[in-house]
Amino acid sequence: MVFTPKYRREVFTGEILHRCEDIMIEVCDSFGAMLVEFNGEHDHVHLLEHYPPKVALSTLVNSLKGVSARLPRKEFPVHIRRYLWGGHFWSPSYLAASCGGAPLSIMLVCRKRGTLDADFEADIASAREATDNEMRDTWPGV
Repeated sequence: MVFTPKYRREVFTGEILHRCEDIMIEVCDSFGAMLVEFNGEHDHVHLLEHYPPKVALSTLVNSLKGVSARLPRKEFPVHIRRYLWGGHFWSPSYLAASCGGAPLSIMLVCRKRGTLDADFEADIASAREATDNEMRDTWPGV
């Protein structure tokens, strides 16, 4: 997912990005989801999440954006007020891209390897088995 602040203002500092990551980890935990990766720049953030199929994406996004807007405004009021005003923090839009049904562990193997070779099939099989085991442990009955 990608979130941008209202008007794509360059509001994020390293400290604010770190705090947003902590907040988003907590929100994901409350939904039974897992924040796998988080990074950002001065004008946007990227999130890679693994969430259960029973969670509506829009509900997760609303909670992530709501909590991560409210708390930094309280903790960094002077800095944020310089860039954003009127009670808004995030742009109302967001980008959510799916991995196309491929389990997250397989996507990570593909990204790490970068190339195909003879061991690729074995890596994919191993990742698929690990994902199946993780799914059974995390979300019984799925």
